[in-house]
Amino acid sequence: MPTNKKEGLIFTCLMCSMMVLGMSAWNLFINNAFEWSHLALGFLPGFIVAGLLDILLVGPIAKKIAFSVLPENIERKIFIALTISGLMVLGMVSFMSIYGIVVNGAEFTISNYARTWGMNFIMALPLNLIIVGPISRAILGKVQANSVPVEASAE
Repeated sequence: MPTNKKEGLIFTCLMCSMMVLGMSAWNLFINNAFEWSHLALGFLPGFIVAGLLDILLVGPIAKKIAFSVLPENIERKIFIALTISGLMVLGMVSFMSIYGIVVNGAEFTISNYARTWGMNFIMALPLNLIIVGPISRAILGKVQANSVPVEASAE
């Protein structure tokens, strides 16, 4: 878990970039449109939108809900991580499904949104919990291990 703003930004960038890459590839694949050029062209705009949603809206709401439903004295950080991750998936799938429909010029209907949301959710949850989350936490752990705190010199 991030312990300061720098680590939070690193973790957010890792999670966001891998989730956008994975979910973009998934959506191109299920729509029979996968090409590396499409994946590359859509990555940066998707990353920017997802990053802003994560930092400004979905992340703060997910954390607020998670810490309101979890016991205050919870000792195992994995429960906190899994709760926040699950809530993040729900929020990000909800907003990024709208983004995908709009960007691709598809008709925005309740049935189209529900289908898109469902197809995104079935991929986003395992991608986040099994692949992207553990990789991001492992990388963050290495960053934290390499961060040597500045100690006061003894005179």
